[in-house]
Amino acid sequence: MLFEGQSLTVAEAQDGIYELRFDLNDSSVNKFNQATVKELGEAVKALQRKDGVKGLLLSSAKKSFFVGADIGEFGALFQSPEDTIVDALLEIDALFSSLEDLPYPTVVAINGEALGGGLEVCLACDYRVMGSKAKIGLPEVKLGIMPGWGGTVRLPRMIGVDNAIEWIATGSNKRAAAALKDGAVDAVVAEDQLQAAAMQLIQDCIAGKFDYQARRDEKRSPLLLSTIERTMAFESARGVVGAKAGPHYPAPMAIIKTIEKHASLDRDNAFKVEAAAFAKLTKSPVTASLIGIFMKDQSLKRQSKKLSEGAKEVNKTAVLGAGIMGGGIAYQSASSGVPILMKDINQKALDDGLAESDKLFFKQIKRGRLKQTDATAAMHRIVPTLSYGDFGDVDLVVEAVVENPKIKQAVLSEVEGIISEEAILTSNTSTISIDMLAQNLKRPEKFCGMHFFNPVHLMPLVEVIRGEKSGDAAIASTVAYARKLGKTPIVVNDCPGFFVNRVLFPYFGGFSLLHKQGADFTRVDKLMERWGWPMGPAYLLDVVGIDTGYHAGEVMAQGFPERMKYDYVKADELLFKAERFGQKNGVGFYRYEMDKRGKPKKLIDPAITDIIQPAVTEQREFTDDEIVERMMIPMCLETWRCLEEGIVASAADADMGLVYGLGFPPFRGGVLHYIDTLGMSNFIDMCDKYAELGPLYHPTEAMRTRAANNESFFGKGASA
Repeated sequence: MLFEGQSLTVAEAQDGIYELRFDLNDSSVNKFNQATVKELGEAVKALQRKDGVKGLLLSSAKKSFFVGADIGEFGALFQSPEDTIVDALLEIDALFSSLEDLPYPTVVAINGEALGGGLEVCLACDYRVMGSKAKIGLPEVKLGIMPGWGGTVRLPRMIGVDNAIEWIATGSNKRAAAALKDGAVDAVVAEDQLQAAAMQLIQDCIAGKFDYQARRDEKRSPLLLSTIERTMAFESARGVVGAKAGPHYPAPMAIIKTIEKHASLDRDNAFKVEAAAFAKLTKSPVTASLIGIFMKDQSLKRQSKKLSEGAKEVNKTAVLGAGIMGGGIAYQSASSGVPILMKDINQKALDDGLAESDKLFFKQIKRGRLKQTDATAAMHRIVPTLSYGDFGDVDLVVEAVVENPKIKQAVLSEVEGIISEEAILTSNTSTISIDMLAQNLKRPEKFCGMHFFNPVHLMPLVEVIRGEKSGDAAIASTVAYARKLGKTPIVVNDCPGFFVNRVLFPYFGGFSLLHKQGADFTRVDKLMERWGWPMGPAYLLDVVGIDTGYHAGEVMAQGFPERMKYDYVKADELLFKAERFGQKNGVGFYRYEMDKRGKPKKLIDPAITDIIQPAVTEQREFTDDEIVERMMIPMCLETWRCLEEGIVASAADADMGLVYGLGFPPFRGGVLHYIDTLGMSNFIDMCDKYAELGPLYHPTEAMRTRAANNESFFGKGASA
């Protein structure tokens, strides 16, 4: 054994070929923490001193090669001055270069995933052999930063500027075939052949069949581009990337600028450009927000894993109701490998539900994400039925019938009498109290809420709602099932609207009051989209369904009459009465037509003015800032109330619930992070400006006390 540490070992594998094997102790994955970096430096020094070494293989003892840097550790570095950050990055650059400059060929065997710093160490090797099921990528842009350990330098020199910018500026993971096509890896083999193939490649280099020194020269040199080629490449990239990134995310454009700036430099001078650009990005509030989102997401995943411990295995499920939501749930379950019964009371509904799930499978086939044989197998996991005949052995049922408390109660009582006593019963209600729905159940401890968001296959969040009598076993199984479906579950306590919809409807209330006082709904939509929302409030109501929103609004008004019951006619109420239900029937606030891809295209409808004009009682003038403030304050206050009341367990859960459930702009870090950035006292002052508008804008006394004490949700520099 040449070197043995807590995260890696170096030993002779065969006849002068040594293997550097990453295997971080007490961890299921390899990641670059400070200890790993230190040990890698010691290992390389040991290799430099060792005589008779002919080649070096890098490998992993884990299921994945490397998941990247430990953002918890390295994120703390971002609080340092820029010069300190630059120095730290250049030290690691020097380490990777010392690996790259070893006087014999180096080959890395990539299994599982090699991401971020894990891929950057691979790029420092001469050759890369990749398992056929592996993925690689540089996802740093998703944290508001860029690769800082040579990734922006080496990758463009290996695969070309266009490909490298696409890889780095999008942060997307690449499968083996795409990585091989672009030239980022040199061979793709079956997982069980990975070690042997990498060893053979080293032996071929030793035998002189491959010129590994030429590879090194390419990575050490400036990019081989003429002035015209360089101008065309970077200008084209700016146009494409800028259009996708938008104005709120500075990192993608900074990546292009950085690569362009160091294109004419050699390796070591190029590192200095990369490090300076990286350090500058760490000071962006967007970076702080995105790292906060990442840390909260990791925390949420740990919590849900813990909550699901000891849960009974969910191997067969059922969904009641075969509408768009039922079909979506069936698709998600079947595509995740869990067979599901889809029951309805008429054949047409079943046909519609199957059509919905089939449509989603065909899209996956068309996009090359699913083989026809795999899709067919998944489709067969959905069993449509008009009866309860096969319900005796299901482990969990999702009720997804019409959002009507009496109908839901009747259906839940009916199915409870058919399923086994150990089966878990859940409701996909979006607003109706779980305690109310449990009133007629014989086993309320086996019942809880399981609120999916539409469209099910795209929305990552599932709210698991704990009623007063919901047992831990019901919560554990439901959380486990959500995780099995690839969703991120948050457990919330029961109240009308639960967490996400309870917070959403005050936001709609702010919109209705603005419209009542003369704000044009299209202007409000544009402003909120510019602020960062994926769609403005009127457009969102159309997508949700005006009828769905209207009925849910009635539930919220009954639950929270002080804040959510209105004594005036609202625009969405007029649209409901006019049977303009939004996208589902082609007319709402906007008019919709199908585009060439079969997606609804939003258009202005001249008829809308007369229809909603009766809801307008004033003609005030508003600044852009006033509109944004009046929209956001009700949502922020209701989120804070939910935290105070224990509806949601933590500030991190609250922020992630709204990012994943509503599309709250990630670059703002979450609703409560947003309040922190404003400062609690400043936020309370902002609320007080609009006190005359009523309870939606009134902070609680506890909020005022917390602001007066200069408290925050996450603490200075904290992410979660």
